[in-house]
Amino acid sequence: MGDTESCSSRAVDFVPAVSRNQRQKVAVYNEVLRRLTNSNDEESGLPGFEDELWNHFLRLPTRYALEVNAERAQDVLMHKRLLQMAHDPATRPAIEVRLVQVYSASHGNSGDSAHADFPKKKQPQSSDQPLKQSLHPPPAFGSLPDLELAYEAQDKDTGSVIYSRLMHEITISTNDKPKLLSQLTSLLSELDLNIQEAHAFSTTDGYSLDVFVVDNWSSEETYKLRVVLENEIPKIEQDQTGTNPRSSEMSIPTVPIDVWEIDARLLKYEYKVASGPYGDTYKGTFCSQDVAIKHFRAEHLCKKLQKEFAQEVFIMRKVRHKNVVQFIGACTRRPNLCIVTEFMSGGSMYDHLHKRKECFNLQSLLRVAVDVSRGMNYLHRNNIIHRDLKAANLLVDENGVVKVADFGVARVQDRSGVMTAETGTYRWMAPEVIEHKPYNHKADVFSFGVMLWELLTGKVPYDNLTPLQAAVGVVQQGLRPSIPKNTHPKLVELLDRCWDRDPCLRPEFSEILELLQNLQGMVTEEGEDRVKHKVSRKVVAATG
Repeated sequence: MGDTESCSSRAVDFVPAVSRNQRQKVAVYNEVLRRLTNSNDEESGLPGFEDELWNHFLRLPTRYALEVNAERAQDVLMHKRLLQMAHDPATRPAIEVRLVQVYSASHGNSGDSAHADFPKKKQPQSSDQPLKQSLHPPPAFGSLPDLELAYEAQDKDTGSVIYSRLMHEITISTNDKPKLLSQLTSLLSELDLNIQEAHAFSTTDGYSLDVFVVDNWSSEETYKLRVVLENEIPKIEQDQTGTNPRSSEMSIPTVPIDVWEIDARLLKYEYKVASGPYGDTYKGTFCSQDVAIKHFRAEHLCKKLQKEFAQEVFIMRKVRHKNVVQFIGACTRRPNLCIVTEFMSGGSMYDHLHKRKECFNLQSLLRVAVDVSRGMNYLHRNNIIHRDLKAANLLVDENGVVKVADFGVARVQDRSGVMTAETGTYRWMAPEVIEHKPYNHKADVFSFGVMLWELLTGKVPYDNLTPLQAAVGVVQQGLRPSIPKNTHPKLVELLDRCWDRDPCLRPEFSEILELLQNLQGMVTEEGEDRVKHKVSRKVVAATG
């Protein structure tokens, strides 16, 4: 299949193993089931309930199980009920609003709360006697420990005082749409609600479960808050083109300001994952979901970079496909210029190939190639040319799904069908682009062929040449990467067609996808015993 001497012996069957987080998901499910069963909950006694509960956890990301309070098993049932209601247009969006008890502990006799926005209260006269028992549950999610202790008391040994506060928890389930999370946070802000915590989850079948803990609304008007949300949220679902009236006039004028705008205060930066000449990419969170934050340094914002930033936002907000990295939003107000996307915990294909020294058996290579072909076929059907397709711009999620990423130089194809100007990376660049000649979407097909060769061999294209030497060779000498002798004949044929000098002779991605899927079927029928690079080792494609 590939040049085995150029790759490590650690060939990869690209299927994630069961991770520690997945084992924790099972543990949380078992704990919730145990508590519901022991409480003699009526629903838990119905036939098939255990499978329904497990399917609830399966359709939500692992993060849900890690964050939900397992001791509050009834909250899990509430989430399950709301998601079921979201399936029916008559009961969608499904909304739950309730008062929750949030507390904070202070130490010593100062009476100061551990949270600055908690009101100070007079200490109880007796350190042994608890104050009024709370009638409200704790939030379903959150970082505050021991929320079941919903009373106020003072520890006679440590002097700790428990201060409680009532807030509203808003849980919303509806169709999972690209702009929904940004729209919901904007709506809550427009209602003058302060978001203290937020947790956003997308199901595998296209629904959302978003949970917000908010304050600045009277605890005596919970019903009124629910009515307001029931009136306003359906308007959000109907309006996909509205603008955000709270946007600043300082925004870059070439970026349309709408519901994609993210409040920078809701972004939490965790650690840097990559650096570039004009900015850095961080792993962070937005409303508790893991995200990648591509932050642009303000001091480098020349007109050219501003234009590229605006172009990338414009491209990404147009696309939504399972094999294209999902755009979540952007901050377009200085100094917080950034683009926020889903976080791909599996890293890039470049890292797998060139840093971890992994290469793929034929089945795994075809799975990656099919994923990329699906993403590229979607982009081309929407008149978007990527212009920099290579292994470094292919990212892997926690389930091993490969997605096309980095639209920094992507463009919408001109109506004439041709474009000019050199862009991309020399080693992957089509000859017509290198020569500054008019080109079209078939330039991406050429780059795909070189990328497929990367997967096949685990090598950098033309690694014995400088980038400029490689470019000259491609244009003047017809230079192409050397295909290993034992490569499957169908792959050899596909590679030769992809990097044909004449763009008209290169296949469309719709044809490439069909060819790769047919080859997958052939390999399955032939059996992996006829593929010399079969291995049994599986690796974790996502971070733990």
